[in-house]
Amino acid sequence: MSGIDLHGKRILLTQADAFMGPALVERLTACGAELIADRGQLLQPGEVDRLVAGSGRIDVLVVNLGIPAPSSLATEASDDEWRSVFRHMVDPLQQLTRAVLPQMLERRSGKILLMGSAAALRGIKRCSSYAAARGAQLAYIRAVGVEVAQSNVQVNAIAQNFVENPTYFPPEVQALPAFQKRLQREVPLGRLVSAEEDTAFAAYLCSDAADCFVGQVFPVCGGWAD
Repeated sequence: MSGIDLHGKRILLTQADAFMGPALVERLTACGAELIADRGQLLQPGEVDRLVAGSGRIDVLVVNLGIPAPSSLATEASDDEWRSVFRHMVDPLQQLTRAVLPQMLERRSGKILLMGSAAALRGIKRCSSYAAARGAQLAYIRAVGVEVAQSNVQVNAIAQNFVENPTYFPPEVQALPAFQKRLQREVPLGRLVSAEEDTAFAAYLCSDAADCFVGQVFPVCGGWAD
């Protein structure tokens, strides 16, 4: 996937300062994209609509949404916890997609890529609310992807885990001997997927070379989930 060309593409990236945001900023700009890097959490009424309206033409929307995962037992996960993870990760996805699709459908051209999580693809203890929100994201992408495919708009997702990023696997976590043992025990690759590897694939999915993928979820997790 070397030599990915994104020149001439205006890409809106959300939460550019968190999760995969910093690495995506570096990768997408290196590929020649004109990047609109938003750093808001998109929680306030009307915030998404204002962002999209103020961004002008959007050729690609990269939805990067991440929060620290709660670790409550299912019996202890509160209503507030449940609402919070959906408010941070599911509501903005739907609002962003709804806001940006009309211009893409009118042009019959565009892409939406979700930086999602493989937590929805494999059971994880003490992760019920977070996994449910991540699962809702993937179900939404699949449904919208097939809905708009014949309008030449491609909507897909990367479902990742054990990928180097500052939100879930910062350097201080990576340095723990217990974490390194966990990598060897749980991840067939035996190491974290690098941010460079992950964002190279993301850039490819943003490019014209990936026009054939619609409503698909791609695990990027070193073999941890199918």
